[in-house]
Amino acid sequence: MISTILFDLDGTLVDTAPDMAHSLNLLLQEQAKETLSHDIIRPHVSNGSVALVKLGFGDDIEEQRLEDLKQRYLEIYQENIHIDSCLFQGMETLLKKIEDAGKKWGIVTNKPSWLTEPLLQSMGLAQRSACMVSGDTTEQRKPHPEPMYHACKLIGVDAAECIYIGDAQRDVEAGNNANMKTIIASYGYIGDWEDINSWGADAVIDSPDEIYKHI
Repeated sequence: MISTILFDLDGTLVDTAPDMAHSLNLLLQEQAKETLSHDIIRPHVSNGSVALVKLGFGDDIEEQRLEDLKQRYLEIYQENIHIDSCLFQGMETLLKKIEDAGKKWGIVTNKPSWLTEPLLQSMGLAQRSACMVSGDTTEQRKPHPEPMYHACKLIGVDAAECIYIGDAQRDVEAGNNANMKTIIASYGYIGDWEDINSWGADAVIDSPDEIYKHI
């Protein structure tokens, strides 16, 4: 019996790519670099700030400069965290179905809490979710199972009662490592070069509408 649905944040629950891409382009403009199209940036969003900075400035960037640009990127993103970010189409209907059925839902993300919590508060989701586990909530981050177990502890459920939904291989690994059912959100930030069939998930969905049939 599935009692709890846990979501990754970026690319699964919320479409944050517009604001994250906009913030990267603002950084590129500050540094007198050419901006990138959102289509180029989108597949890299789930991989976080370091991946985005490397996308904009190159993989061979010097370590200290990478750190400085990452910090500046995060400052810009914090200032623009909820301009165009929104729930994926069909997600609000799904959340209401989950709530109406007396089940619980929560969030397990590698995004740091100082970005996760303001975003979810601004969107009115913090008050509805049964837990918010961020990348700095526990000592280990996904794909380690510790954040998954911590979410279960906060909600008061066993991991076997949970489905975890994400759009990255580390999401599937984290869920599997915690003995949860796992679902890949193929509508998320997945690159053409990634083979999702090799990730070992229990199911793949093309839209939030398909999630409920797996509960």
